[in-house]
Amino acid sequence: MLKRGWLAALTTTGLGIGVFLILSMTRPIGPDQLPELHPDLASGERIFWAGGCVSCHAAPGATDDDVLRLSGGRELRTPFGTFRSPNISPDPVHGIGAWTLLEFVNAMVKGISPEGHHYYPAFPYTAYQHMAIEDIIDLKAFLDTLPVSDNDVASHTLNFPYSIRRGIGLWKLLYASHENFQPRVKQVTPLEIGRYLVEGPGHCGACHTPHDLFGGEISSRFLAGGRSLELPDDPDGKVEWIPNITPHEDGLGGWSERDISYALESGFDPDFDTFGGSMVAVQENLARLSAADRQAIAVYLKSVAPLATEKY
Repeated sequence: MLKRGWLAALTTTGLGIGVFLILSMTRPIGPDQLPELHPDLASGERIFWAGGCVSCHAAPGATDDDVLRLSGGRELRTPFGTFRSPNISPDPVHGIGAWTLLEFVNAMVKGISPEGHHYYPAFPYTAYQHMAIEDIIDLKAFLDTLPVSDNDVASHTLNFPYSIRRGIGLWKLLYASHENFQPRVKQVTPLEIGRYLVEGPGHCGACHTPHDLFGGEISSRFLAGGRSLELPDDPDGKVEWIPNITPHEDGLGGWSERDISYALESGFDPDFDTFGGSMVAVQENLARLSAADRQAIAVYLKSVAPLATEKY
């Protein structure tokens, strides 16, 4: 009887491990899914600024043209541990210069490294998964024109069980749909352009949507604001509150589309106060976009469901 009990336990354990390995496996796209086209550098630069790549991947303290040297190294302290932004310069050893186009696309839309490992969602591929693959191809072409850096960034330092990278495969089943962008109307309107920039490369929900205990976005509270996942450097400091940017009166309800567009260009809100905190870098990136793109973002933000702020 005892032997049967042990056999049953081992069988159950083996089945559990097998199910875990199957559910958590990576599912990359194949080369047949890449479109054949010539990269557009102007489009790539647009996506680069919309995505705010310099905000995470420029060296800490970089200014002026040095922000284009994407040497990485910024530390993001969270309840799950410390994440470090990687070097994404064209350096073939320490950056992504040796990556194939397929590897880059899989990193962006599937959250999979060239070695076949899951990326942690501190890299916001849950937003990038909604991007058009053509734009990702253009982005890679633009990144390849930037200065190289041989900065060797240290690995993440994560708490158990978040240090088990394979478990991210299960997390993806809950929070990553892997659906690429498809226009909701035949003609791409300012509303659709704005939706694409906000939900895709701009990954606005990564900050402005509250997160649950596992770090996943609470979709029913899209853009309604919440606590930042980044912990303050001072142990006694307060966690930053990311504001509500829905058209509710708690958010942008009193702002016109013109107010939003102008704020993204200038950094001034309707009361002529300036942006603060992490939004400063975001605004500086979005100021590089065309006036039409900023207006499209404003149109979309005024169209989303108005939600009251819920402090917790």
